[in-house]
Amino acid sequence: MRAGTREAITLTVSNNTRLDPVTLEHSEAGLPEVDTSHPLTAGAPVRTEAPTFAELGVREEIVRALAEAGIERTFAIQELTLPIALAGDDVIGQARTGTGKTLGFGVPLLQRIVTPADGVPQALVVVPTRELCLQVTHDITDAGKHLGIRVEAIYGGRPYEPQIAALRKGVDVVVGTPGRLLDLAEQRHLVLGKVRNLVLDEADEMLDLGFLPDIERILRMVPEQRQTMLFSATMPGPIINLARTFLTQPTHIRAEENDAGAVHERTKQFVYRAHSLDKGELLARALQARERGLTMIFTKTKRTAQKISDELAERGFAAAAVHGDLGQGAREQALRAFRSGKVDVLVATDVAARGIDVEGVTHVINYQCPEDEKTYVHRIGRTGRAGREGVAVTLVDWDEEPRWKSISDALGLNIPEPVETYSTSAHLFTDLDVPEDATGRLPLSQRTRAGLSAEVEEDLSGGKKTRNRRRAGRGGASRPAGQGQAAADGEETAETKPRRKRARTRSRGGVVQGEAAPADEPQASTDDAAKSDRPRRVRRRRRSGADVAAGEQANTGDTERSAD
Repeated sequence: MRAGTREAITLTVSNNTRLDPVTLEHSEAGLPEVDTSHPLTAGAPVRTEAPTFAELGVREEIVRALAEAGIERTFAIQELTLPIALAGDDVIGQARTGTGKTLGFGVPLLQRIVTPADGVPQALVVVPTRELCLQVTHDITDAGKHLGIRVEAIYGGRPYEPQIAALRKGVDVVVGTPGRLLDLAEQRHLVLGKVRNLVLDEADEMLDLGFLPDIERILRMVPEQRQTMLFSATMPGPIINLARTFLTQPTHIRAEENDAGAVHERTKQFVYRAHSLDKGELLARALQARERGLTMIFTKTKRTAQKISDELAERGFAAAAVHGDLGQGAREQALRAFRSGKVDVLVATDVAARGIDVEGVTHVINYQCPEDEKTYVHRIGRTGRAGREGVAVTLVDWDEEPRWKSISDALGLNIPEPVETYSTSAHLFTDLDVPEDATGRLPLSQRTRAGLSAEVEEDLSGGKKTRNRRRAGRGGASRPAGQGQAAADGEETAETKPRRKRARTRSRGGVVQGEAAPADEPQASTDDAAKSDRPRRVRRRRRSGADVAAGEQANTGDTERSAD
């Protein structure tokens, strides 16, 4: 345990009330907030709007970059986190997904970076998923674009070489997933000896994915004299133990009341009991809702995600999929197409529920019922973000009703029994504002998106693409490039098998017993036929000091050895 560790101070703020953090600290100590006799609250007016980043002491270069992105005022988690984090103290930030946690740690991290530097990372951000890694890297890069700070994303699924080259060139901030970070650190490509700021983002998700041992190994690699910020939507026991072990006198900040519900109040939730054979038709009609923007559809399995994406594309929707069976290049291609609006429907598994923060997501559809209330919250948290309204639709099959009831009870949704719904049910059209004439296919007049094919898939093979050229083999027959190498390595391909069979033909009486040429191949000329009548040179081998012809060996019943 690090020296000086003690219980965290807890600051709590409502989303509707803006108060001074010091006041909140005293209030948590037992002083009522309505006690106007206290000097910290006497005569202090309640703020009606959040403070700006500039008012909280953020550097002008960061404020300017945020303003160019349309961000000027802080959210609750940012308002409370920034004064403490900018002072260099350790922080535990707890807030629901979509409330601006990235800037809550990103801005203090950027403010404390020293430039110019020697290129050894000064700050490390650890995240659970590749998608979240890219999102955090993008946000920090945008916020620090006027500071000349170098930010690099380190995650699996990509070649090592470009990431190693970037680290050698020099990086100020590293954002990465635990596995790849450990690999590069243990190979001494990633130097963690000068990390002064460490951030653990979505710590509860890293716990669920089994990354906690890796996190502890990383924490032991960085210097003890550092600032550590831990952000998480929930605080299970192992995360609390982690914070007590590796954080020094952290301030625990909650951006909502203790009894606040976990689900966004601005998200309209509809739960339907749907038959599996009718879900496709129901989904197609739900996607034709008026005022629908970008939409995310969540499934439990990778196969279902791809199947739904293909079916929607066949029905005329601009859809793409993100799941574990896709290569990293295809996953990033789908996310880029979704962010740019080339596709407006993204079908994803629960792995993608974390880290995808795309502006303009108006609808989330749970094609299959989530496993638990935590998964449900993170799924529908993709909409209703940053003060906007959203719509969440959950389709529950008959065998999923007990699971849904437990989710409803845990979150206090008061929807224990979903209403039975089909693709032709009148309330479906009314609830989601779907045109009455909507069918199972998107009308041609509404197919205006460019589609996934309009987004180029990045080549992640390090420039070593496999060529599709076909080169001539024996007799002018073409065969794929690299086939000879495969045969040399002992691999047997479909095209090498006939050649091996022909090579094993025996010589009997000086005549080669071969195979008839296929009908689509040219027949041998008369010269070739004359050549074939010539006696074939008999391969000989020694046995007991005597030369024995291959043909004689065959007659003696010995096993024949093929030429290959």
